[in-house]
Amino acid sequence: MSVDSNGNADGSSSTNVESEEFDVIIVGAGAAGIGVAIALLHSGVENFLIVDRSTVGSSFAAWPEETKFITPSFPSNSIGMLDLNSIAIGISPAFTMRVEHPTGKQFAAHLQDIANYFELPVEEDTDIKSIEKIDDMFHLGTDEGVLLSKNVIWAAGEYQYPNLAGFEGSDLCRHTSTVPSYGELEGDDFLIIGGYESGVDAAYHLSSRNKEVHLFDMNAPWEETTSDPSVALSTFSFERMRKPSFGQYTELYPNTPVSSVTLDNGVYVLKTEDGQIFESRNQPLLAGGFSGSHKFVSHLFEEREDGFPVISDSDESTITPGLYLSGPSVRHDGHVFCFIYKYRQRFAIVAQAIASSMDIETDDFVDAYKSWGMYLDDLSCCGQECLTC
Repeated sequence: MSVDSNGNADGSSSTNVESEEFDVIIVGAGAAGIGVAIALLHSGVENFLIVDRSTVGSSFAAWPEETKFITPSFPSNSIGMLDLNSIAIGISPAFTMRVEHPTGKQFAAHLQDIANYFELPVEEDTDIKSIEKIDDMFHLGTDEGVLLSKNVIWAAGEYQYPNLAGFEGSDLCRHTSTVPSYGELEGDDFLIIGGYESGVDAAYHLSSRNKEVHLFDMNAPWEETTSDPSVALSTFSFERMRKPSFGQYTELYPNTPVSSVTLDNGVYVLKTEDGQIFESRNQPLLAGGFSGSHKFVSHLFEEREDGFPVISDSDESTITPGLYLSGPSVRHDGHVFCFIYKYRQRFAIVAQAIASSMDIETDDFVDAYKSWGMYLDDLSCCGQECLTC
């Protein structure tokens, strides 16, 4: 299969799951899984399979109804300026959806449309129970049997694995990822723990409904001066925080770690490390981020000091050849690839590494992806801020 500069492929792959040994199996059918699969197609790799424990884009579909992308979408154009929420060259959510800040459900539908357009081989409702490498072949255990592959790309994401730890009684809280709709939450006052994007999003939607909100964070993301949205809030969130209802109903508590949450006679009691006490009859909302799916394959990677996998320049495990990482868990030195427009720049790196191992010529493929800013292979040119441009 070949690819032109607009991302058009000249064919599609077909599979026989029960009998075939695959060149690549991609675990996860979210933005990372679908995006890296398209890069594989473009590079000339055809014999691959995508597996997902649920459906294409299911993690996005599970977002709270009101939650939208903080990164704005703008149609891609012919000079190589790619929509920030695109996962492949020549594709633009803004162009097809006519939405600047899509909801999770809208983006899930977008991923499903792309998977159908490229006729990607996807096995849905297939949960990977185990993964091990025997000789030169990966064995991926499922309820239906064992899948075999020469290479594996782990792109299982993080949204389905909320972080529920951090302080005593955190299990009494409700993680924001489990809220179907903020408009359906009963009660007039809420305690929100975590002041990054998810916490501010929750506070915005609740305060816009005249709910009283106390928002706690151990740091102060809204005071950060860096331009890196992996650390500071997005401009989308800052705009929301300037709404009159936010200022009227939301009180911010920066640099205020929570020490405990207890439940006493139907009343939730939140204590901060500096001795403040807050009470509410409504279950506190925990916006503490996600632990990430990489923990399920930690035995196949070396571990960095921050707990993320050690990977090579090609995003390959340093101890398990043929196992690659794709998505928000990718880390290189101090560089954090936690947004689509960041980690998508590594799809072609992985695809080229695999294609080259199969003696497939990739020069045209690399040139096409570089022309769209989708091939980031030099991380030494600048500091962390270069990844936010």
